[in-house]
Amino acid sequence: METKNAPILSLVIPMKNEAANIDPLFLRLFPVLRGLGLAFEVICIDDGSTDETLEKLLQQKPSCPELTVLSFSRNFGQHAAVMAGFEQAGGRWIITMDADLQNPPEEIPKLVAAFQEGYDLVGTYREGRQDPFFRKFASDMVNRLTRKISGVSLKDFGCMLRGYTSAIAKQLARQKEYRIFIPALATLYAKNPVEIPVSHAARTGGVSNYSFMKLLSLQLDLMTSLSLVPLRLLFLLGSAIAIFGISFGVLLIALRLILGATWAAQGIFTLFAVLFILIGGQFIAFGLLGEYIGRIFQEVRGHPTYVIRDVFSGNPTASFRASETESNDISPISST
Repeated sequence: METKNAPILSLVIPMKNEAANIDPLFLRLFPVLRGLGLAFEVICIDDGSTDETLEKLLQQKPSCPELTVLSFSRNFGQHAAVMAGFEQAGGRWIITMDADLQNPPEEIPKLVAAFQEGYDLVGTYREGRQDPFFRKFASDMVNRLTRKISGVSLKDFGCMLRGYTSAIAKQLARQKEYRIFIPALATLYAKNPVEIPVSHAARTGGVSNYSFMKLLSLQLDLMTSLSLVPLRLLFLLGSAIAIFGISFGVLLIALRLILGATWAAQGIFTLFAVLFILIGGQFIAFGLLGEYIGRIFQEVRGHPTYVIRDVFSGNPTASFRASETESNDISPISST
């Protein structure tokens, strides 16, 4: 049951080493939110930053009473930070966005308008992307592959500016999987989703936290958490290699019988090539199976998805100490 002062809109912003962007972000963000005429809250999650991100956030609290700051004990990743924000959020509508101003705060009213029209999941796709060519190319490949593997027909899986009703966000927060891909999983719980275009801007400060290896890791998350298609492709690939090897072996035997043993001796390197193909197929199989087994191992261990060290809510000097937390079942902290 909502109280009189309960927020209608919750904004969740994960941050890692975004100290350079906090002042310009808040300078643009809060006027937009206050102009909506809705009760709101802003939840910023410091995801183990090594710069002055946390200090900069706490400096904003005296002038931004709607701000709540969560501080992780170390870096747990963007998705874990979003999950922590979902658990903390008290709004009917929850919007996530990046802190680097590539998602312009001025686009938030578009998502609010979609909620007011009755949509329960508001996805977005970036128009006129200002990223380097490599990022755009990699993102396009990930989007295409994800659509084929998952069957989820989103145009842009990578845009952080998204909206969720509280029911969907809380359901996502209850997921106990070690790694999930939030945009795709949310579609499973949505009754009336929509995807709208938003503008995109160049990063104004700091550097992107997504290196090539992190993009590769994200793709592995997509492949292994959304579908069994990789395993089925592996079975088909293994079958094709086996059939090729058997057929080629039969051909070699036939040629030896027809052309004699002298010819067969000259094909020794071809046999080695076939052997290498089969060994390569086995390594592909072991690698992909190992990815699945590794994720099962992570789930069985039951390690927490994240650990919140502090929550700064309401009174700038008030904090909630959670450094001894053993799980991710952390109830929302009411303002003090």
